[in-house]
Amino acid sequence: MHFLDQAKIFVRSGSGGPGAVSFRREKYIEYGGPDGGNGGKGGDIVFEAVAGLNTLIDFRYTQHFRAPRGMGGSGSNRTGGGGDDLVIKVPVGTQILADDEERTLLADMTRIGERITFLRGGDGGRGNASYKTSTNRAPRQHGTGWPHEEAWVWLRLKLLADAGLVGLPNAGKSTFINQVTNAQAKVGAYAFTTTRPQLGVVRHKQREFVVADIPGLIEGAADGAGIGDRFLGHIERCRVLLHLIDANDKDVAESYRIVRGELSAYGGGLDEKPVVVALNKIDTLDDELVAALSAELEEASGAEVIPISGASGIGVDWALDCLLEAIPTPDRPVDDDGEEQEVEWSPV
Repeated sequence: MHFLDQAKIFVRSGSGGPGAVSFRREKYIEYGGPDGGNGGKGGDIVFEAVAGLNTLIDFRYTQHFRAPRGMGGSGSNRTGGGGDDLVIKVPVGTQILADDEERTLLADMTRIGERITFLRGGDGGRGNASYKTSTNRAPRQHGTGWPHEEAWVWLRLKLLADAGLVGLPNAGKSTFINQVTNAQAKVGAYAFTTTRPQLGVVRHKQREFVVADIPGLIEGAADGAGIGDRFLGHIERCRVLLHLIDANDKDVAESYRIVRGELSAYGGGLDEKPVVVALNKIDTLDDELVAALSAELEEASGAEVIPISGASGIGVDWALDCLLEAIPTPDRPVDDDGEEQEVEWSPV
């Protein structure tokens, strides 16, 4: 399945059905009169967030969505049938943006089963029976029905993950996610082997959490260099970041500063998220050099550095333990500032 994280679509709700112009004329019935029914309501455009989807690829092939209009009214005061709502199913984490220069956010689908009525169908027109008055006993006017609503919108997917992997190209992110999850990310001895985000579920110490791997970042990524800038939005919702630095880089401190600078330049609060710093590929170096590089990296980052090897599994459990500490649980929720919230005791 191809990954697509943005798409432009056209949506239009249904118009209301017209009211009927009808008169009651029956044999042996003394009084007739108007009996035209109202028109039916047009269908709504509804967006629904569903589980099991993690791409917008379906919207590359289907880009126009039109809800059916309401049926017209008829005699004997019969109201026309309403048009069925058109439900557009999107992955959880999809944002609906206006087609303007600012890409104004219109809706954010962050929960499974969340539904929003994006465009409302037009109401049906009135039949001539509703126009009858004491002075107008045989009206011939009727309502044509309220018009539909339509719009071009952008869909943008921001994957929902608990932890995000960041680093320069070829830092070992794909190897790490393959080590700790059942993901099958492409691994190669060259940069930019990852060209689309990867998701994996980690099971560690009787807990589960989702890890997202995005393409590697290079200097200037926040300004459009490379391919990682487009996917930085996928880690905006992550609770914690795992920053991997290749131990074979010429200057590990500079590698750390490049990525941190791009996260800060991108914005969205990425540089304010909790970060676990890991020195990767230590299986290719001796212990003395690993200790020296770790000390250099600790001085640059101001945080504890975890030496790991994604290929052999050395230190991976230690890194997962640190990630678990920053990920909230039902009994230890964390607010948007990263601080634990107090939960009142409940017997339920």
